[in-house]
Amino acid sequence: MSLNPQQPQQPSKLFYRIGEMSRLTGLEPYVLRYWETEFPQIKPDKGRSGQRLYKKKDLDTILLIKQLLYKDGFTIAGARKKLNGKEAQDAAETVIETAKRELREILEILK
Repeated sequence: MSLNPQQPQQPSKLFYRIGEMSRLTGLEPYVLRYWETEFPQIKPDKGRSGQRLYKKKDLDTILLIKQLLYKDGFTIAGARKKLNGKEAQDAAETVIETAKRELREILEILK
């Protein structure tokens, strides 16, 4: 299973309001608000008026959650575990890439 869902054409913006997110994801606003409580990965900022302002990362996360729940048949708890595992994997890959780069630098110094 791929963790990169097919994404619809997305406008290039820094922030999206909840209505825009609803249209882009095909989800009702109440679903987005509920998912904020269930998935710590979704953290919209709040503007001066108190409106939720989602970032591109939030949009990608919501589309991934939608795929896991609606297409892949995960439960909310299962999708949460899958996302937590993905975050851990991403962190491990970052550490490995940093170690490789540092080892290459040490190798260059030793030559």
